[in-house]
Amino acid sequence: MMKTLTLCAISAAMLALAGCNRTDDGSTVGQKIDNAVSRTETGAADASRAVKDKTATVAQSVNDATITASVNADLAKDPELSALRINVDTHDGRVALYGSAPSEDAKMRAEKLAMGEKGVVSVDNKLAVEKR
Repeated sequence: MMKTLTLCAISAAMLALAGCNRTDDGSTVGQKIDNAVSRTETGAADASRAVKDKTATVAQSVNDATITASVNADLAKDPELSALRINVDTHDGRVALYGSAPSEDAKMRAEKLAMGEKGVVSVDNKLAVEKR
């Protein structure tokens, strides 16, 4: 695909330059073609890097959303922890827990549940223990 784009760009540049055959800047047609090819290759490489970067960003966002959903599901299964009272935020595999837990033990259990999920790098447990 990339070679086809490059060849098309080179062909277009050659036709355009051959048709006008100007030497206003003192460069030959061959030099102009070389410059056009170089710019095309640079542009193609830049576009390829941009696509790879965007793909990685989307993949990380999907991974973070999967982690958040999994942690929420685990919290909902625990009889003392409420997924409605605990907010789970995930960014680059780092999970932050906000809200409240009924006891210190439940707070620590929430952290362990989050840390046990695949892809979790760290857990920032900001849960407040409810006063009874």
